[in-house]
Amino acid sequence: MIKDITYMHEHVTIDLSKEKNNIDCKLDTFDITKEEFLKLKELGVTRVVDVSNVGIGRDVDYVMRMEEATGLDIYMSTGYYKEPFLPKEVEDLTVDELAKKMIDDIKIGIDGKGKHATLIGEIGTGFEVMTELERKVFHAAAIAQKATGVFITTHTSLGKLGHEQLDFLESLGVNLNKVILGHVALANDLDYIKALLKRGAYVEFDTIGKNSYLPDETRAQFIKTLCEEGWSDKLIMSVDLTRKSHMKTNGGIGYGYLIESFVPILRDVGVQERDLEKMLVENPKRILGVGVKR
Repeated sequence: MIKDITYMHEHVTIDLSKEKNNIDCKLDTFDITKEEFLKLKELGVTRVVDVSNVGIGRDVDYVMRMEEATGLDIYMSTGYYKEPFLPKEVEDLTVDELAKKMIDDIKIGIDGKGKHATLIGEIGTGFEVMTELERKVFHAAAIAQKATGVFITTHTSLGKLGHEQLDFLESLGVNLNKVILGHVALANDLDYIKALLKRGAYVEFDTIGKNSYLPDETRAQFIKTLCEEGWSDKLIMSVDLTRKSHMKTNGGIGYGYLIESFVPILRDVGVQERDLEKMLVENPKRILGVGVKR
């Protein structure tokens, strides 16, 4: 059994219910999540990265309670998601003011609670174009990243605009080795994924188990090929659950799906244990600075 695993892209709480007009999109099931997280510990998980940020239900008190109840280390994020989920302050504040709020979350702590943000994200773009407000968030994130050295983790809608995100961040002086691109597998284009990796970014295989977006068998073959070609140092994984109905108790795949179901698929197609250790254990620890003296 692999131990010391990190889930790199999850939502301990998230609320997209107003914009989606669907209460299922408000994930606030503390007791159910607690039980699933306790199961994750039994499966070898040590850390969970919560990429909910300002405007989509980030809740530092809730996360700290969850840490206390489960013993998992939960890493929190700063920044703003994408349209139409951006709070009014993204429009009202300047780029520098938005950047300062991110920097304060990282250096001082979130909402004065003493819990620091560890990453910037998930910051995102839509299907066809980066809007002006999304561009504003990416600009502020670039300033904050350069001031703090933390990673930026992004959302691509169905995998689109990965290069556009990297182009813009690179133009602002961000080291692309400090960028994690989320959801890009959903573009269902292995050459596209390789091209993004060649630019230095990490690629995150998340939304695992959401087969309506992309079959897990395709994800597994992509990962196998990438590992065989030497990219396992740049790959990380997560399931990215966002709805009440995603919880196993409610009939969904549950957080444990990655370890219980998908890792066996990876083994079956021939992914080596050394590569699994890199993707699930070593790469996340390097990104989060676990074990690094500060």
